[in-house]
Formats: sequence, structure tokens, C-alpha cells
Amino acid sequence: MKNRKPAASRSRVAPQDPAGKPAPSLGEDVRGKIGRQLRDMYDDVVSQGVPDRFVDLLNRLERQNEK
Repeated sequence: MKNRKPAASRSRVAPQDPAGKPAPSLGEDVRGKIGRQLRDMYDDVVSQGVPDRFVDLLNRLERQNEK
């Protein structure tokens, strides 16, 4: 157990591009597919809009903050 390296030295660090941003670990095609699937999953939620009771609550809170 004494020969084990600390956790920090075992972790993988993503390579960085010259601008200092980490390079993506997934290919563009995989990221695109994930993005499409997420949009498909959440399009339904977004199209539902905000329920009236939430709009009423937000309006009440806004009026309360104006006082």
C-alpha cells in the first residue's frame, strides 16, 4: 500500500489545445449524435411552455420585489 501513487497523479488530464481549452475526448460525430438525441428528448418539454400557475407565481414574486 505504501507504493501507491496519490490520486492526483493517477488521474488523466485531457490534452489542451494552444488556446488552453481542453481537447474534446469524444469525436465530433459522437458529440453530434448525443446533441441530436438530447434535442429530441427535450423538444417535447420545451414545446409545452410554462404552466399558468408558474407564470402567476413568477408575476407575484416580481411584484413583491418591486415594493
